[in-house]
Amino acid sequence: MAGAAALSTLGVAAVAAPAVLDGPDPASATPAAADGQWLTGYWHNFANGSTTMPISEVPSAYNLIAVAFAGNTASPGGITFDVADSELGGYTDQQFKDDVAAVQAEGRKVVLSIGGQNGHVDVTNSTEAANFADSAYALMQEYGFDGIDIDLEHGMNAQYMEEALRSLRNKAGSDLMITMAPQTIDFQAPSYAYYKLAQNIGDILTIINMQYYNSGSMLGCDDQVYSQGSVDFLTAQACIQLELGLRPDQVGLGLPATPDAAGGGYQSAGNVIRALDCLEEGRNCGSFTPSEPYGPIGGAMTWSINWDATNGYAFADALGARLGTG
Repeated sequence: MAGAAALSTLGVAAVAAPAVLDGPDPASATPAAADGQWLTGYWHNFANGSTTMPISEVPSAYNLIAVAFAGNTASPGGITFDVADSELGGYTDQQFKDDVAAVQAEGRKVVLSIGGQNGHVDVTNSTEAANFADSAYALMQEYGFDGIDIDLEHGMNAQYMEEALRSLRNKAGSDLMITMAPQTIDFQAPSYAYYKLAQNIGDILTIINMQYYNSGSMLGCDDQVYSQGSVDFLTAQACIQLELGLRPDQVGLGLPATPDAAGGGYQSAGNVIRALDCLEEGRNCGSFTPSEPYGPIGGAMTWSINWDATNGYAFADALGARLGTG
């Protein structure tokens, strides 16, 4: 997740242009489209110089909270989680559980994010897939999480991660939330793991919130090169996922809350709103305009709630108003 050093600018000549492949049938896809849009914010289970807070203080505009991060266990593929009470001013596991239940009672959702900048969780065979599903389900039962967020930034095996996620879905049922936060490079070719995983789990996927930062230049769905920090960087790459076969409500835009939250690619909340207007309604676009408006997309995401707090929650206020969550 954000906080990693900015990636080198991509040598675009070496990257295959994104191809549009047949995806899941939107008519038969489950879970059903969300009643509204999601404003996703990552919550720090650590102190990093931004700020810390209990879940109870997360603004109501964030209707989807991603808890960062789960760790890996000694059992290959397995994950674990404990509240970092020493870094969070004595915040206990029980207080965390009570706060999660309280925000869920308001209709909000809380998922556990796996990976991040420093996380290494490998799921490369069926045994590891089973360990992942078993441990994730156990954490859902213990802490009350509504699902998981896949933020693996050091490689992923699409086949066995799909196996793990489908096993978890069988355990948790159709209400399971599965979100993902790929980096921009992850959707630059159909052979890449996140691309394949998104295509293959469209029937159980809640939303993908691409990290449109720490990136460099990337190809859009029109085979043109776009640089991070622009509206076109968001819209022309979101188009790749929107043309993949996913429903529009399964695609979200991920941005840093402040310039300090990422190594590069920060954009104002106004630019994020322009990108939403462009994708949904075909207005306020830059040089890239979709051939047809997609209608409401999944929403927006930020790294992070904690960084947003240092700026008076400007991201939550602006995007919450635009998405109708605030």
